[in-house]
Order: sequence, then structure tokens, then C-alpha cells
Amino acid sequence: MKKYLTIGYKLVQYNLKVIFAGKFVWFLLASFAFFAFFMFQMAWNREEINESSIYTILLFPCLLLIFYPVVFGIQNDEDNRILEIIFGIPNYRFKVWGFRMLMVYFANFFILIAFAYVARILLYPIPIVEMSAQLLFPMLFFGNLAFMVSTITRSGNGTAVVMIITGLLFFIFINASGGGGGGGGGNPNQATSMAFSFWNVFLNPFTTPSNIHPIIWQDTIMKSRIFLTLGGIVFLMIGLLNLQKREKFV
Repeated sequence: MKKYLTIGYKLVQYNLKVIFAGKFVWFLLASFAFFAFFMFQMAWNREEINESSIYTILLFPCLLLIFYPVVFGIQNDEDNRILEIIFGIPNYRFKVWGFRMLMVYFANFFILIAFAYVARILLYPIPIVEMSAQLLFPMLFFGNLAFMVSTITRSGNGTAVVMIITGLLFFIFINASGGGGGGGGGNPNQATSMAFSFWNVFLNPFTTPSNIHPIIWQDTIMKSRIFLTLGGIVFLMIGLLNLQKREKFV
């Protein structure tokens, strides 16, 4: 038993070193810097602070945390000359990349807990674990989407460009449909339907809409989380299937 625990510990230690080596520390610092800036801006402008606003300022750092280890994972293996070795492992897709993805989400979950704890101390008494768990859903969706794209482009920079464009398109589509909330001369019914629709990948589950029945709102949140989870699973499966095409990677 002790032997297996030692092997497991070394395996986790090695994969953490591979996943979070290099530039990840800069992405971690950048995500905290953005988070700190958003907190300072809210406090300076004396904006209303509640669970919904904390979720909003945590969402961007959440996506930034998943960006580097997923987008540049395959390229880092290729740069370190271990890609061919990985493809030589039986069932390598699940033993290597499946295990790595799981570790990435676990590690980032605890980082989000740390960020939420800081927000709880400095801004507002939020439910730390619940908020971090809710942030995992968009992280899972965009993280697995990025992983799938990386298996197609086989380039970290190419994947980064595609994901930035995709994120902007999601954001533009939601704002164009009125999901940005409230301003201007848009159709209020259209704004409400998009902002609080489970199709909105940026849906804020801590918002309390006044014109929607609480039961309907809870049902919408549940559907949103199911949608993001299923989307993330589909992207992950497509990415793992793409890794079967060994000749395209080595």
C-alpha cells in the first residue's frame, strides 16, 4: 500500500510540475492582479457589493487560471521532447491528459477558494466553497473547449487566438441580445430573456432577478449548469478522440 501511495505522490508531483511550470506563475499573478484591481475599483467607486458582484469580478480570473495549463499543454509536451514518450503509454489519453485535466481543475478550485476567501475578508461575507464551485462550471466549459481546440491546432499560440476570439464572440452576442443588462434602448423583454437564459455561458447564479419567480430562476440555474457540464464533457471527449490521431502530433 505504501508503495502505491509513494508512486501516486510522485505521479501527482511530476504532473503538477509539468502543468504549472514555466509561465503559469505569471498567469496566476495576472489573475490575482486583475482580481485585486476589480476589488479596488468597486471599493473606490463605492459600488453596491454583494454575492453577485463578487462572482462577476471572480469570473475573469477564473478563466485566466485555466488558460495557460490547457491551451499550452500539448505544445509544452512537444517543446520538452516528451510528446512521443506520452504516445507510447497504453491508453495515454486517459492516463496522461485525462489525469492532467482533473488535476488542473482541482488545483484551480483551491486557488479560487483562496481568492474567494480574500474577497470575503476585504469586501463581503460570501459563501466561499459554493461560489468557487459555481465558478467551476464556466471553467469546465471553456477549459475543455480550449483543450479540444488545442488538439486541432496543435499550437498554444493558435489555440490562444481562437479562444480569445471565441470569448469575444460570446460576450458580443450576449450584449447584442441585451444580456449586458439594462441600458439604453434595447427591448427589456429580450434583455431579460438573454441575461437570465440558461444558454448564457456567463450566467451569474448569484443574481436575484426581480421579474422572475424564484422557482423558475433556480430551474434556470440548474439547466445552465447542466448545459455547461455537458458541453464541457463533449469538448473533452472530442479532444481525447482527436488524440487518437497520433500521426498528426509526432
